[in-house]
Amino acid sequence: MNRTILHLDLDTFFVSVERLLDSRLQGRPILVGGLSDRGVVAACSYEARTCGVHSGMPMKMARELCKEAIVIKGDASVYTRYSETVTRIIRENVPLFEKASIDEFYADLSGMDRFFGTYRYASELRRRIIRETGLPISFGLSVNKVVSKVATNEAKPNNQRLIDPGREKTFLAPLSVRKLPMIGDSTYLTLRNLGIRRMSNLQEMPGEVLYRVLGRNGLTIRDRANGIDMTPVIPFSERKSISTERTFDRDTIDVQRLRTILAAMTENLAFQLRRGGKLTACVSVTIRYSDFQTYSKQLKIPYTSADHVLIPRVTDLFYRLYDRRMLIRLIGVKFSHLVHGNYQIDLFEDTEETIRLYEAMDKIRLRYGDRSVTRASALGVKTIGRMTNPFNGQPPIILAHRKQ
Repeated sequence: MNRTILHLDLDTFFVSVERLLDSRLQGRPILVGGLSDRGVVAACSYEARTCGVHSGMPMKMARELCKEAIVIKGDASVYTRYSETVTRIIRENVPLFEKASIDEFYADLSGMDRFFGTYRYASELRRRIIRETGLPISFGLSVNKVVSKVATNEAKPNNQRLIDPGREKTFLAPLSVRKLPMIGDSTYLTLRNLGIRRMSNLQEMPGEVLYRVLGRNGLTIRDRANGIDMTPVIPFSERKSISTERTFDRDTIDVQRLRTILAAMTENLAFQLRRGGKLTACVSVTIRYSDFQTYSKQLKIPYTSADHVLIPRVTDLFYRLYDRRMLIRLIGVKFSHLVHGNYQIDLFEDTEETIRLYEAMDKIRLRYGDRSVTRASALGVKTIGRMTNPFNGQPPIILAHRKQ
């Protein structure tokens, strides 16, 4: 049985949602992301892209390139709601799907040709998503994930493309190697230095040459350029870590303020652990100074999800890490080595009142929001929080750095 993999991608998702909410934005250049000069572009319209703007670009640069653009901060909760609507429609209509990001999906339609024409079925699914949500969406259909993703990008905007079995190599050959997934700026530069610009060049390149230059990844890239990819559609991926970070509008040296933010970060991440039934055994702190030098330290600890255990460890790591006495641009906290488990009681320190306090606070947060109750040490920090459970199997929403 031939594999049949469908790739769906919501076109300029954040921008499309904003245009649904305000029709006056239709046809105008739109930038969604951080409003300050330190912010980055989370999404941009096709009109803005003609000016050279792209996602991930500093907002200050994007504004200079496209002076007539309308800049919108964006609302993660609204985008999440629309994404969940699309996810529900896909879940109801395909046997197996993978949500790769908030606006990108894979579906395995293998075997459905016995009952339906898969291209016709995918077309009907796309029309239903557009009809029920009003959002533009494109898709590519082929025998594997890589070719389907490239086909989707070639079909955009708001269109669809089928690559018949056996035509994968021919379809890819004239395209730039930049269009192949897993080729970033560094790899692209390496390939350019080898004289490789098109997929056809990559298809003909001896495997031993790519192996010497790029290692095993070189062989994988060559296979993918030839339309060979056996990566399965994975319906759920277990998270190995959870983290948060903040970039400041203005670099700061206010240690008390930094401690307050770190406490708020740690408290919120600990709540996420308990909500997802997880424990962490490794804590790390990241600092980026005003000269963009970035440093991290981590600490192995007994498995826990308790604020009063984690906050002192994070604070201690910060003081051990912050040794340059320079202005700080960014700080972050990360919990890793996650396992399933409930709150671990410390026989020497914890009391029944401590356990009941955590249970009560978590119930309040689940009902009224992550920041509805907080420790005094974390008061005054308003932008720490999440809209959804990070362990619900859905990919995290990626937005521009929040202001602090």
